Amino acid sequence: MSLSLDTYRLLGRSGLRVSPLALGAATFGTEWGWGAEREEARKLFDRYTELGGNFFDTASTYTNGSSERLLGEFARTNRDGLVLATKYSTLRRPSDPNSGGTHRKSMLASVEASLRRLNTDYIDLLYLNVWDFRTPVEEILRGLDDLVRQGKVLYVAISSAPAWQVSRMQMMADLRGWSPLVALEIEYSLIERTGERDLIPMAREMGLGVVPFSPLGGGVLTGKYSREDLNPAGPVAGETAGSRKSLNAALGMVTERTLAIADVVKEVASELGHTPAQVALAWTLNAPGVTAPIIGARTIAQLEDNLGALQVDLTPSQLARLDEVSAIDLGIPHGLLASDHIRTVTTGDMKIETRG
Repeated sequence: MSLSLDTYRLLGRSGLRVSPLALGAATFGTEWGWGAEREEARKLFDRYTELGGNFFDTASTYTNGSSERLLGEFARTNRDGLVLATKYSTLRRPSDPNSGGTHRKSMLASVEASLRRLNTDYIDLLYLNVWDFRTPVEEILRGLDDLVRQGKVLYVAISSAPAWQVSRMQMMADLRGWSPLVALEIEYSLIERTGERDLIPMAREMGLGVVPFSPLGGGVLTGKYSREDLNPAGPVAGETAGSRKSLNAALGMVTERTLAIADVVKEVASELGHTPAQVALAWTLNAPGVTAPIIGARTIAQLEDNLGALQVDLTPSQLARLDEVSAIDLGIPHGLLASDHIRTVTTGDMKIETRG
C-alpha cells in the first residue's frame, strides 16, 4: 500500500503522530565537509513540510551547532505543527569533560543550548544519544522526567544503548511514575540487521518506536560503490579524499557481503522500476517495529528520490530475496529458540533434548 508523509504513525506507546520518514538535519550546514548550504537546506525543509512531513531529527553537536540553528530558523513560522527531535550526551567542548556524558549537568546544559539554537520554548523529543556506562540510570531518568515536568521537553527517548539497560530503564520509569521512553534510535538497514537480536524485539515489547538511522547503509545500498572500492589502501573511485564516500569505505562499510546485498537491491529495483535507494528504504520502512527511518538528503534530487520509497510495494518473493541475502546469525539463544528441529543428545545415562 502506498504511503505519504502525512500518513502519520504513533511513536511508540505515546499519542505523538509522526511522518513515516523523518528528515535528518545532520546535512543542514557544511561544517563537516559534506552538508547542504543554508539555501539548499531551506529547500529541503520546505519540500518535506510541503508534502506533509513533520518529523525532524538533529542533535546538539550536528555540524557544530548549525543543524539546530538552521532548523530552528526554518521551523519558526510553524513550530507547533512540527516534531523536533534532538539529542544530548556527545561532547560539546573538548576542554570540558562535563560538557558531554549522560549525567544531569550535561543533560541540562545541552538542552538549554539546544533550546536557544532551535529558538523554541520546548523540544518535542529528546534522545539520550550515546550510553556512557558511568551515570546511574536513576540520575538519567529523574533528570529527563524533571525536564518533562518543567515543560522544556515533551517526550524522552534513547539511542545507542544496550537492550538490557533500556528495558531496565523503562521498567524503572513505569514503577516510579517517571516519563517513559517512547522511541529507540538505532542503526538499521539491509546491511546492518544486528538490532534484530535484542534491540528491536525489546523495543516492541517495551513500547518504544524504532527510528532507524543510516537506512541506506552509508550509501552502499544506493549502488554508488563497486568492487573497485574494496581496496582500503587505494582511492575511492570517482571521489576526492576526505569525502563522505571515502570515509564510509575507510570505515569498512564496503565489503563483499554489503556489495552482494546491494546487487540484490539493484535487481529488485530494476524489476519494480524504482531506484535502489527507494527499495532499501522501503524494506526498512516496512520492517516490524519500525516507525520512521531517518533520511539524510543533501539535495532536492536526493530528497525526492528518498521520498519515492513511500510508493514502493515489495512482493513477498522480493522481500524473501532481500531477507535471505542480508540475513544474520541471531546467535544464542535466539537461533536456538527459533529452530523447530529438536534432537536428543545422550550423555552417559542422561538424555537431553536440544534444538537445532
